[in-house]
Amino acid sequence: MYKKILLATDGSKNANKAAKHAIRIAGLSGAELIALNVMDTSSLIGLSPPEELIVENFVIQLKETLEEEGHKALEEISKLVEESRTEDEHQEEIKLTMVIEEGSPADIIVKKIKEENIDLVVMGTLGKSGIAKFLLGSVAEKVVRSSSCPVLVIP
Repeated sequence: MYKKILLATDGSKNANKAAKHAIRIAGLSGAELIALNVMDTSSLIGLSPPEELIVENFVIQLKETLEEEGHKALEEISKLVEESRTEDEHQEEIKLTMVIEEGSPADIIVKKIKEENIDLVVMGTLGKSGIAKFLLGSVAEKVVRSSSCPVLVIP
């Protein structure tokens, strides 16, 4: 039924919970699993005027930190895929592709759906708190509204 599953991850507990669902579905259906981490740099647009080196350095450091967090999130997905292989001998081999993109998370996820011809998106309600939860909680909502394929959102 599914050939390509997109797993959106931010490295949170909820994203890892969603990953387990995506891995199980991919294993049962023989689908390729594309794990996507989006470095949310959408709020940085226009923040680095050439004459202000301090702002430029801050943006560079922030991007490096976001990329490091993205790699950690994807490493966790890779570990979960390996664990699933040892737990279920009947599960098919999962082809895992790991991708880090930069931009607005909802926009990048929707773009990836089209580019990769995705059959299913799996994502958690993001594990942030406070104002970040309010802002980032809208990512799942935007993806659900804009997606051309089914979206499984794991609370």
